Amino acid sequence: MSQPVIIKSNKYGINLILDPKIPFEELLDCITDKFLESEKFFRNAHVAISFEGRALSDEQEYRIIDAITTRTSIRIVCIIDNDEIREQYTKQRVEQYLADESGNTGKFYKGTLRSGQVLECETSIIIIGDVNPGAKLISIGNIVILGALKGTAYAGASGNEDCFVVALDMNPVQIKIGNIIGRSEDKGILASIRERRKAVAQPQIATVSDGHILIEPITKNTFNNL
Repeated sequence: MSQPVIIKSNKYGINLILDPKIPFEELLDCITDKFLESEKFFRNAHVAISFEGRALSDEQEYRIIDAITTRTSIRIVCIIDNDEIREQYTKQRVEQYLADESGNTGKFYKGTLRSGQVLECETSIIIIGDVNPGAKLISIGNIVILGALKGTAYAGASGNEDCFVVALDMNPVQIKIGNIIGRSEDKGILASIRERRKAVAQPQIATVSDGHILIEPITKNTFNNL
C-alpha cells in the first residue's frame, strides 16, 4: 500500500483500509495521525466503523477505537464487518442511535450569537437569544431559537432530515436540515419569508418536505405531526 491507513467515509460510517504488513504499534500511530489531520472534517461525528485489509484481534480493535475517541471528537457507535449485506442494518442502527441522542437530550445556550461565531452541539439545542447575520449554529438534533434567526442554522447535522428549526423571528441567511439546504436568496418558499413577514414577528418552523425546506407558522397542531 502507498499509505499505511486510508479512510473511506460515507453517510453512516468510516471504513479503515489498513496496511497488513507494518507493525501494529506503528499502524496505531498512523491511524491516530490520520484522524487528527481529518479532525475538522469528522468533528463531532457519530459513526460506525469497519476495518479492511488486515485481520485484527478484539484487543487491537479496542485500542484503535480508544485512540480515535480519546484524541478526537468522533464517537464510534459500533463496529461492523465489511459486509454489504449488513449495510441496511448499520444504517438503521446508526439512525436509531442519533434519534435517541437528539430526541431525549438537549442543551440551552443563553446569549446572542454574533457575526463570526460558530456554535456546535451534539444534541438538540435551545438558544435564548438571537442568531445574527454571519453567525452559524450547528446541531446534531433540533434547533429552537427563542429570538431572531438572521444567520445560518444547520439542524440534523449527521444527515437526519427529520429534525426541525424553530425561531420566534425567522429571517435566516441559510437553513440546512440533514442534507437539504435553503437560502434566503433562493427562489421559492424560503425566499418569500421576508415578503410574508408581518409587522409583528410570528413564530415559524422549518422542516423538510418533498426534498425542500418548508417554513410555516407554528400552530397548536404543528408538533402533532413531527
